[in-house]
Amino acid sequence: MYGLHIIGGDVTYKCLSLDTIRKEARWEITFTMYRDTKSGGADFDNPASFGIYRGLGNNWQFVRTITNIPVRNRKVIPINNENPCILIPLNVGVESGTYVFQITLPIISESYFLSFQRCCRNNTILNIIDPGGTGAAFTTEITAEAQRMGNNSPTFEKLPPVVICVNRPINYDHSANDIDGDSLVYEFCAPLTAGGTEGTTGGNPFSCNGVTPDPRRCPPPYDEVTFRSPMFTFDKPMGGNPIVKIDPTTGLITGSPNILGQYVVGVCVKEYRNGQLISMLRRDFQFNVTTCEQAVHANISASVADSTNYTINSCGDNTIHFKNLSTDVKYIKNYYWEFDIHGKKETYNTRDVSITFPGLGQYTGKMILNKDIPFAEECSDTATITVNLYPSINADFGFEYDTCVVAPVMFTDKSVSGAGPVIKWNWDFGEGKSGAKNPFFEFEAPGLKTVRLIAEDVNECRDTSIQTFNYFPIPALLVVEPNTFTGCKPANIFFDNLSSPIDSTYQFEWDFGDGGSGNVLSPTHIYTESGVYDVSLKIISPLGCITEKKWSNLIKIVDSPVAGFTYTPEEPNLFDNVVQFTDQSSGGVAYQWTFDTLGISLLQNPTYTFRDTGRFVVEQVVLHRSGCTDTARALIPILPFIKFQMPNAFTPNNDGLNDVFLPVGSFEGIAFYHFSIWNRWGDMLFETQDYREGWNGQRSNTGEYAPPGVYAYIVKYIDEKGQEQTARGHCTLIR
Repeated sequence: MYGLHIIGGDVTYKCLSLDTIRKEARWEITFTMYRDTKSGGADFDNPASFGIYRGLGNNWQFVRTITNIPVRNRKVIPINNENPCILIPLNVGVESGTYVFQITLPIISESYFLSFQRCCRNNTILNIIDPGGTGAAFTTEITAEAQRMGNNSPTFEKLPPVVICVNRPINYDHSANDIDGDSLVYEFCAPLTAGGTEGTTGGNPFSCNGVTPDPRRCPPPYDEVTFRSPMFTFDKPMGGNPIVKIDPTTGLITGSPNILGQYVVGVCVKEYRNGQLISMLRRDFQFNVTTCEQAVHANISASVADSTNYTINSCGDNTIHFKNLSTDVKYIKNYYWEFDIHGKKETYNTRDVSITFPGLGQYTGKMILNKDIPFAEECSDTATITVNLYPSINADFGFEYDTCVVAPVMFTDKSVSGAGPVIKWNWDFGEGKSGAKNPFFEFEAPGLKTVRLIAEDVNECRDTSIQTFNYFPIPALLVVEPNTFTGCKPANIFFDNLSSPIDSTYQFEWDFGDGGSGNVLSPTHIYTESGVYDVSLKIISPLGCITEKKWSNLIKIVDSPVAGFTYTPEEPNLFDNVVQFTDQSSGGVAYQWTFDTLGISLLQNPTYTFRDTGRFVVEQVVLHRSGCTDTARALIPILPFIKFQMPNAFTPNNDGLNDVFLPVGSFEGIAFYHFSIWNRWGDMLFETQDYREGWNGQRSNTGEYAPPGVYAYIVKYIDEKGQEQTARGHCTLIR
């Protein structure tokens, strides 16, 4: 199985006992492995196998394989970010697991070499060639001198950092501890590689190029990973500006990585005793350099905001309420406000601050988040503040107009400013706007008017004045437009009142000339008699202004005919389908008949033949000599026709004549049908719901033959009008 999960590890040893008589020592080996929990790669090997070899330099002999070592102490490594105000991305995760076993080895003049080999590393690693095909070898060497003295290898103090923020300085303590008190020297070194991709899609996974190399077949020495030089090398594995480096004495890693990515880094710790190198601890780890987000941002409510500079302008008010909008509050530990007031520094420490300044002028200050928090310079942010205190401005205006006359209203600016003249005016009349100092404005509609003036001075200080007044003039000209000037009796005449400006709040007094009146803006009136009529209108505004007008001979009403007709037969059907229409109208001189969509006629008394069933609208239009018309309509159903008769005898002798007893007639339009035959003892011999099926003289038409005699029949059905009908009678069966 392809690993694609290995991001590092280290191997340490501890001497549990030293037997100088038997010349052997017992050791405890601890291998700590780190895997990427976010890559979707393989889990820890469980169990795992380790190889043990003996030799020196490049010559090593296989000793034995330690098998079936389970992983334990699995834990997710916390993302320790020393700066609480830097937000770490969520797509980074590392888990550690340990493999521990004990082994007794003879003390020899050579070294023991222990290793764990596995492929592969993350494909996304930036600083080595072919990371997805490059495995890892995690090793430790117990030298002859370490065996003789029962040495304990150094162990790292801390877990490696999971995340490093790009373009931010790092200061990570990668030091180790040595319980024997030996001297330790730190350096970057090349991680080791072992195994490959063989066995993922074919081949032997246990070969030295396989994903899980066989320790017996794959002894050291192991190759080093190939860095992408010259940008990256084993001693400069991450580049950076300044270059990321490790202090040889303290193990402190410093620098500032400036390229996003994942990097393989090797750290070697050389252990010296009395000036002699006796052991070397090697850690191989993947460092993730990613974009980190700063969590605190200084922000205040201001008139003008530009990056970190905030300007607050106040006109006529020396007390400023500073509204703090800084985020994220959970990362903010303190607030520090500082203002220079005539050379005196005044400070505050609350989130929001209210300050009364001594007078007009310009004042400067600043607001600092998380001031003086140790080791968290980037956990702080600063807002630079400028306060301008200007004289006040007061907006005001007046207006003049004749309440009963439609004319422009004259507005006069009365605004004043302590800074000098008012230089800008912004008028809003609801129906329009103006930028003039003293504008005229004519409103299109009456009503309670709200006018707003925003006045502005040389300091861009603004003030607003809002006033309301009643605007209800009477129209200079009354205009009425009827929907028709000539109507046919009875006539519905709509009078559209086009006078302006008016609305429904005005009073209206209409006189339609026939004794009728109205009191709405645009009324409808019904004239019931023919004649010529004057119309008059009086309008009274809500303020009591009056205007009126009379229109002589405005409306003419002429006579109309009265349409009407009858037809026979009253209940036509498909067999009785010729319908005679008889005119019953009055006052007509011409006629037009429309028979649904089937045809038309201009005769006074037409006849029409309906050739299909259905419901048809017949319309009569009658024309008066005045040109007026009237219309009458009728919905005429043409129904299907159901009519049948029953024979009184039949001879079922299979001669082809009168062999079946069944109803004879028309059944079109029948909705339900049930036909049954009964003998004299009340036994039903036959039934059907198909009017085309008759009785052949046998029980159910297939059973025993009925003897000659008289039989009863019952026919039940629903006719064309939806009514239930029943027919009963007798028939004689003759054989």
